[in-house]
Amino acid sequence: MHCNLRWLVLLFASVLALPLQPARAKEVTTLEIDAPAPELDLPGVDGKTYHLKDFADANVLVVIFTCNHCPTAQAYEPRIIKLHADYHDKGVAFVAISPNDPLAVRLDELGYTDVGDSFDDMKVHAKRRGFKFPYLYDGETQRVSTDFGALATPHVFIFDRDRRLRYNGRIDDSEVKPPKSPDARNAIEDLLAGRPVAVPKTRVFGCSTKWADKRDSAKESLEKWNAEPVELEVIDADALRKLAANDSENYRLINVWSTTCAPCIGELPEFVTINRMYRGRHFEMITITMDPPDRRDAALKVLTKNHVSSKNYIFESDDRDALAEALDPKWEGPAPYTILIAPGGEIVRRWKDEIDPATLKSEISKRLGKTYADQK
Repeated sequence: MHCNLRWLVLLFASVLALPLQPARAKEVTTLEIDAPAPELDLPGVDGKTYHLKDFADANVLVVIFTCNHCPTAQAYEPRIIKLHADYHDKGVAFVAISPNDPLAVRLDELGYTDVGDSFDDMKVHAKRRGFKFPYLYDGETQRVSTDFGALATPHVFIFDRDRRLRYNGRIDDSEVKPPKSPDARNAIEDLLAGRPVAVPKTRVFGCSTKWADKRDSAKESLEKWNAEPVELEVIDADALRKLAANDSENYRLINVWSTTCAPCIGELPEFVTINRMYRGRHFEMITITMDPPDRRDAALKVLTKNHVSSKNYIFESDDRDALAEALDPKWEGPAPYTILIAPGGEIVRRWKDEIDPATLKSEISKRLGKTYADQK
């Protein structure tokens, strides 16, 4: 008997000692209307940790699950900011929560942004967008997102004074066009007026929550991209001039590098990441090595090692002046050298040294558009 009791105690202790496991999509059930608000206990981008009691003075609590990368979530940010501006001094508290596991987001899901969904990225994004409400991170355990049953970003939950759920659904009925049904706003108005919420539940639309069980998909995508063939073609001056003229509908990023340039090689992985992020849109990346033709094998070896599966060229001769004149007469010669060319051939940005990846991603995403409404 004592042995059995000791075994049960040890088993219980070992279970308690297990780390919290991130949520999986199949386990998620969305809160029902009239359910009590789940506890929070989450870190905010402002350095504070937030609990449900921190919003005790509010007559209405609006909890919005959103994120940095999703184009739908980004499209709704101005409307979320407007809701906060209209109601924060009327007894309505707002809190935004990012539910996503950053490691479950594939690079090609970042095609409408320049930041990911990490906690550090959230700090950058919130500051840039001017959020005046708490923005909390739940990507580590996703416990709160699981308790709420957050299906997508954005997903809105609105609670009454007693912290009972009175609305669950979308912000409104149109991401791109002017909305006809401002559902979240209507729910807030009903609660402030002491009325039952006329439409307590709607469907949600946006980017699906990136639960931890999607990490395998993100890992598999990297393995697939790393297995893509890497090629290096010879290009002459006429073909290079056509590249620079860019008669395509894509923004064209061209990086000039060399096997004898350590900074050039060091930043190749950043270009690989950028290519994987944006190549599904009107974007293409091209590399051109300054190495002479007899070093083609050495250049190809470097490209292959770094999985640079974009279009890669080596100039037909060792005449660097001819290379510069054909590509960009304003290029003074040093490498690395990077240019972003708009459709029609205008060079909209030049980097005369190593790139700053954050600045480059910001420039590209701004040019391509960060929502479906403004996409190029």
